[in-house]
Order: sequence, then C-alpha cells, then structure tokens
Amino acid sequence: MALTSEATTMWHGDLMSGKGTTSLDSSEAAEFEVNWKARTDGEGGHTNPEELLAAAHSACFSMAFSNLLAQNGTPPDSLQVTAAITFDTTGGAHITGSHLLVSAKVPGISEEDFERIADDAKDGCPVSKALTGIDITIEASLA
Repeated sequence: MALTSEATTMWHGDLMSGKGTTSLDSSEAAEFEVNWKARTDGEGGHTNPEELLAAAHSACFSMAFSNLLAQNGTPPDSLQVTAAITFDTTGGAHITGSHLLVSAKVPGISEEDFERIADDAKDGCPVSKALTGIDITIEASLA
C-alpha cells in the first residue's frame, strides 16, 4: 500500500520581501508562516523548509530506530531525537547536512549493539535515504 502525503505553500511577493504559508494538507494538523528571513536568520514565529525537513528526519529516524531496537529484542523505553539541518547561503543556497542527536533509554542493550543499531537506523530510515546528497551524522547515547 502506498500513501501520498500533501502540503501546500501559498507564496506572495519576491524572495527577499515576500512571505507565505505552508499547510499540512493531508493531516490538517498545522499551517506555518514562512519567509526568507526565517530561512536565513531564524526569525522567530516563522518556520522554514529546513526546520520542516528536520521534523521529518527526527520523526522518521525515531520510528526506524524503535523498530530495529524491538527486532533486536530490546525495545526502547524512550527515544529523544533532534535533527539539525544546516542551510548555507555561501556560494549559493544549499542544505549541507543533517545531524541526529539521540538520547535513549533502552534496557538490556550493550553500548556496541546500541551504536550499531543507531547507525543502521540512520542509514535505513526513508528520510535519510531521500537525503543521500548530504552528509548525515549521528551522536547517540544511552540515558
């Protein structure tokens, strides 16, 4: 079964002074204001494509990691995953990487197995696979 998810952005004006809203159409969960200043300077109250991508990456990795841990016979009590997406405007605008910062409570797992499974989840999560053009790093620790 395939599921297609949709989001729509309505933009007004040029890149530098324009603004828009991005709506999560499939879930109807939220609508976000977007603009160039939020994307380059982190203007509060607005989001940007990189923050939305970070949300997708952290959620996807969490799901993949919890699944692999359970398959290992060591399901997690909890996972906290932050994805930090870097956007660089030097020499043209581009996303340079995603860093996953993971803190987990996983009873009965060795440090070695934990790190191996975290790396497998990083490489196997569908959003990581979609981001193959950038560096993806991980810093995972047992809490």
